[in-house]
Parts: sequence; structure tokens; C-alpha cells
Amino acid sequence: MALTLYVDTARWRAHHKHVLERFPGIVPVCKGNGYGFGHERLAEEATRFGSDILAVGTTYEAARIKDWFSGDLLVLTPFRRGEEPVPLPDRVVRSVSSLDGVHGLVGARVVIEVMSSMKRHGVSEQDLPQLHAAIEDVRLEGFALHLPLDRTDGSDAVEEVIGWMDRLRAARLPLHTMFVSHLKADELVRLQQQFPQTRFRARIGTNLWLGDHEATEYRGAVLDVTAVAKGDRFGYRQQKVASDGWLVVVAGGTSHGVGLEAPKALHGMMPRAKGVARAGLATVNRNLSPFVWAGKQRWFAEPPHMQVSILFVPSDAPEPKVGEELVAHLRHTTTQFDRMVDR
Repeated sequence: MALTLYVDTARWRAHHKHVLERFPGIVPVCKGNGYGFGHERLAEEATRFGSDILAVGTTYEAARIKDWFSGDLLVLTPFRRGEEPVPLPDRVVRSVSSLDGVHGLVGARVVIEVMSSMKRHGVSEQDLPQLHAAIEDVRLEGFALHLPLDRTDGSDAVEEVIGWMDRLRAARLPLHTMFVSHLKADELVRLQQQFPQTRFRARIGTNLWLGDHEATEYRGAVLDVTAVAKGDRFGYRQQKVASDGWLVVVAGGTSHGVGLEAPKALHGMMPRAKGVARAGLATVNRNLSPFVWAGKQRWFAEPPHMQVSILFVPSDAPEPKVGEELVAHLRHTTTQFDRMVDR
């Protein structure tokens, strides 16, 4: 019995088709844990819909996926001198975000990242005069701009791209291809209309693979159910049960990513209030699990174990049965399933 990722394959692929139609020239992104599906599966899907390129996070990912995808591989992490050399084929394109990076990749295929309002990494406007000479020693595939997801200052993403296009053009740098992240389809159309000689290629991961939430579902199998009465002790720490009910052992523990959560940016009073409430409950060992039974998310009876979780289901709910599956609301990018089932 397992933690299973069920995929409505027809619906999932229909969503891919919709995204591909809205973003011609898309660069599908396959990084980390492959957005919950695994690198091999996403490489197969990218091949299936005819992509000529696949973006990966690191050189190590490129080395693993090169035998699964025959097109170009774009490594998103910028090159740094002194990094561990990883044997890669010539179809791998490296990102660079500094003049030193360009000088360190003589003869290589490169995409040059410029500094956006993200302020994460990128070549600065001050570097552009020296960049003109430096690119003569590399095979330039284009420039890239990684934009923020939210613009709380009311600024316009398209205007930010236009600003960089103007700077690059003023520095007499080639503008045949611009790779962009986090632009909407209509914003991409505006840019393509304004710069018809430049090919804009959207790097998309989350929206492509995870944009249709109804196409995928995690479920954990019930492995054991034990009836308990108020006051009974249980588990590693021998805590007391707060009321009558059942201890339910379900597939899915810390090795799967259950109980792990990335920090979230909270906006507004209500999300902040909920965050405070959750933190307060955690101090008295009350932690909501991702598993759903009888229409409600159920509480962890104790912190999840390595491969299973123990939940408490009160007596006013139906008794779960061994072999049944509980829907689990899990984050794809932090979850490792036991098996994937297409249906």
C-alpha cells in the first residue's frame, strides 16, 4: 500500500495543449523533483508535444535527464568559476549572469541573464559595454529576464522588459532571442508586436505542469485502524488521546514530504490571523495533516513518521477501513510519491 499520485492523463495533456497554444515557443521547465512527476516523466511529455528545448535547474539535473530528452537542455542556475565540472553534451546551454561567467565559458553555448527587479542575479546595465566584446568568445543563444511574480508597486512587467530591450539595443547587443519568465500571454503578445525581429520564449514550469489542479490527486492508503478511548496512551511519546475515536495509520510520511511546508508570503490580515492560529495550535501539539477523511482534513495524532502518518479520527466520523485511500493535499514540489497511476 502506497502514497499514490493519480493523474487524469487526458485532462493533464489537454491543459498542456492549452498552454502551448497561448505561449508559442514555450521552454518547458523541469527542475527540482520534476514538479512532483519526476524528470523522466516530464522529459517524455516534453518530447511528446514536440518541444525542441527543456530547461533544468542544475548541471546535475542535465546529466540525469540527457538520456531522456534529445533536444537542447537549458541549465537555469548560472555558471560560476570553480564549480564542479559535470560532463555534458554540446546541446546543453549554460546560463550566465556575470561578465566573469561569460569569460569562463569560451566556446560554449550561453544564455545571458540580465538583472531584473527580482534582484536575484544577472548582468547589470553597467556591464553592457564590456559584454559586447566578451560575447565574441561564446555562442550566444540569447538573453534572459526572470521577472517577479507579484508587483505590489503597480509597475508593468512589459515595461521592464522593454527597458532592457532598449538598453541591450543601445549597447549594440544582438536581440534575436529573449527568454522570459512570469509573463502573461497577452503581455508576451504586446512584446512580440513591439519587437517583431526578436523571438520571445517563455520559460514555464508551474503553470504548464500544475496549472490544472483537478488533473492530479495524491491519495494515501490506510494501513491500520485502531479504536481508542479518551485517555488511552499511544505513539512514540505515549501521549493521551483527547477523546474516543480511531488512530489511523496512512501511507505517507516525512520521506514523502508529508509534514514539510515551504514558508509562504502572507498578504492581508486574514491570512496572517490564520497563521498565528496555526502556530498557537502547534504549541499544544495540534497540527492539521494534509489527509482528508469524511470531508475534513484530519489532525496528526503525532508528528509524521518516516513512511507513514498516524491520524486521529473522532468517533463522530465514519470509521476508516484498511485498504481505503485518503485524499492528501500535498505540495507537488516537495512530495515524493511511491507510485504514479495514469487514469
